[in-house]
Amino acid sequence: MNIYEKRVVIVEDNTELSNLYSFLINGIDNYSVIGKYKRCEDLIKNINHDRPDLILMDLELPGMSGTEGIRQVKKKYPRIEILVVTIHENDDVIFQSLSAGACGYLSKTAGLTEVERALKRIETGGAYMTSRIARKVVESFQKSYFSPLTKRETEILSLISKGKTYSMIAVDLNIASDTVKSHLKNIYSKLHVNSKADAISLALKEKFI
Repeated sequence: MNIYEKRVVIVEDNTELSNLYSFLINGIDNYSVIGKYKRCEDLIKNINHDRPDLILMDLELPGMSGTEGIRQVKKKYPRIEILVVTIHENDDVIFQSLSAGACGYLSKTAGLTEVERALKRIETGGAYMTSRIARKVVESFQKSYFSPLTKRETEILSLISKGKTYSMIAVDLNIASDTVKSHLKNIYSKLHVNSKADAISLALKEKFI
């Protein structure tokens, strides 16, 4: 392998798709697939050996979710680029992966031209996403800077506003359900409200979430 080639790892539990991505990427100049995994746990276990420059990450995986995998990789290896590949066009699902640290996303129907375009854009420091998702990212930076809530409290209230239960939030954030409840009590106190509905209503009005 040329020492200047970008090292790519694919995390996809569908073997046929994984092989297709590998074929497409290996056909692009200066890119080489050096690892393929079906689980984030295996990616993380082998990441020091693989030393990837780029990871193609599915979101729906057995065991750890792709979004959580992105979060863990970026926390320890911030310089590794992660491109999401997904069948979803759900704004919230994709936005969560971008918030976790992904640099863009591709549809699983993408062909060689689109894959190559995405890789080249990322290589030059850009991000690959639709204009709709880009707008959502921009809107996230327009939240009020005067919010009394901490980052974690904001995260929890945002998830509650999307209909998530305490147990679901605990799993998503890798914390205990009691911790979620404790944060919610602090949210009520800071916003001077007594219910989830009132907390969400006020937070949306003031752009805290």
